[in-house]
Amino acid sequence: MVNLTIDNIPVSVKENTTIMEAAAGINIEIPKLCFLKGLNEIAACRVCVVELKGKDKLITSCNNVCEEGMEIFTNSKKVIRDRRKTVELILSQHDNRCVICAKSGNCSLQKVANDLNILEIPFAVELEKQPWNKNFPLIRDSSKCIKCMRCIQVCDKMQTLSVWDLHGTGARTTVNVTGYKKIEDANCSLCGQCITHCPVGALSERDDTSKFWDAVADPEKTVVVQIAPAVRTAWGEVFGLKDKDATVGKIVDALKKMGADYVFDTSFSADLTIMEEANEFVHRYTNGLIGDRPMFTSCCPGWVRFAKSQFPRMAKSLSTAKSPQQMFGAVMKSYFAEKIGVNPENMVSVSIMPCVAKKGEREMELFHGEYAGHDVDIALTTRELTRMIRASHIDPKSLKDVVADRPMGEYSGAGVIFGTTGGVMEAALRTAYSIIKKENPPSDAFKPVRSKSFQENDGTVEAKFKIDDIELNIAVVSGLGNTRKLINKIERGEVKYDFVEVMACPGGCVGGGGQPVKDGYELAFNRGKKLYFLDENSEIRYSHENRDIIALYDEYFHKPLSHKAHELLHVHE
Repeated sequence: MVNLTIDNIPVSVKENTTIMEAAAGINIEIPKLCFLKGLNEIAACRVCVVELKGKDKLITSCNNVCEEGMEIFTNSKKVIRDRRKTVELILSQHDNRCVICAKSGNCSLQKVANDLNILEIPFAVELEKQPWNKNFPLIRDSSKCIKCMRCIQVCDKMQTLSVWDLHGTGARTTVNVTGYKKIEDANCSLCGQCITHCPVGALSERDDTSKFWDAVADPEKTVVVQIAPAVRTAWGEVFGLKDKDATVGKIVDALKKMGADYVFDTSFSADLTIMEEANEFVHRYTNGLIGDRPMFTSCCPGWVRFAKSQFPRMAKSLSTAKSPQQMFGAVMKSYFAEKIGVNPENMVSVSIMPCVAKKGEREMELFHGEYAGHDVDIALTTRELTRMIRASHIDPKSLKDVVADRPMGEYSGAGVIFGTTGGVMEAALRTAYSIIKKENPPSDAFKPVRSKSFQENDGTVEAKFKIDDIELNIAVVSGLGNTRKLINKIERGEVKYDFVEVMACPGGCVGGGGQPVKDGYELAFNRGKKLYFLDENSEIRYSHENRDIIALYDEYFHKPLSHKAHELLHVHE
């Protein structure tokens, strides 16, 4: 143990504890902008400086460890003067029009500046302006970038795509796409982790809320909305709601008040995805089509983009099943449009997703006899949803639990857990077991695929299951850096699996790039627990027992993997 004092308070900490961590242990918060534990500990912003007695120069607290006998002052006059000057200099190169920034009210720089009572900037303001394709799902505003380098480190170390890099030197140093490429030409997976880790509003999703408002205002359009399972775990955080008060039924109510004609739960189409994907896996496995490479899940568009750009030879191993978002859109514009007597061309299919990559996925052009064009017309993030609720002056506490519309309103607990890492695999195995054995497994038989943390075994969970004489080797992985390690092991022949679930974002969709941000906190696994709770308390635990799914097959698709199912529910490339 190391003994020191921080602001005249005696502290005893373990060796190699940083000054910042030691201060946090006694409830002293040292401000910071660039620091991300384990990813970005380079003291680029210098906002976290503290005074060490006996030393003239201030030292950064994020990457200096405690030493015996240190006397540290976190808020001396010298510290405050230096910190204030640093933040003023940062503000002189930052677009300070906070009222028109998506991060306003949740911006680390805004908070630090307010805490330091900075009311004017004594330096000349020089803003950098770089061109950007505003049609791309991920938007970068160079005039807001504070060069903290978080985006670089997250993309490089956590997701291993290295989309971002430093350009220039000295005062001309800036951040942009690696190799001076345009963002649309880079191998960006659209995972959005750079957005959720940006402390300011330099990175954001493309705002598509105006498209929604235009749709609901058009009397010729029928607006149908779907809500992804992971959205219910996080939207209430923005409004300070307790978990029990932030239900999906209240999101349904909010969307109806905003003008949506029909609102559904994507958990329904998660069940539909399981019906197709589980049957596809059983078909591939029993017909000897697995071989040295497993079948990979395909419901995460960030992972699919990653696979096709980084491991194109693995593309054939992806399940052909569309994601729940796309399946829902396809069913909306065919089966549901027929039921309500609406021309699919006059239907606007909207999805509320925890994900930025869904904006890219929805742009795939598709052509069918039933309808032509997109499965989904507008994809909105959880953050966009909360902004729309505020824009509509809806008091979240006034919302009621409204049941989703029918005939696609029922969903199983298996569909709900789609939103967390391991959930897709667990749901698929429940149904695959039923296909093989003609009976249901115990509802929690496949719990071993659940992840406990992003750090666990490089974010990978392995499990073996025996169904009669069939032994399945299963893997679940989240985070693209972890995925790269796993695929490299598969290609080197070090491991062999039959079925692998991949989620681009750490912790799965609950930690998606479109979810609300609380800087410095990774909330994915806590959010995932909420979905498992809902599953455990569901009346139906198996996708194949969803009565609305059964009716859909009876009336329209006939059976999983049928010709019509392949036409509407699978990709063809």
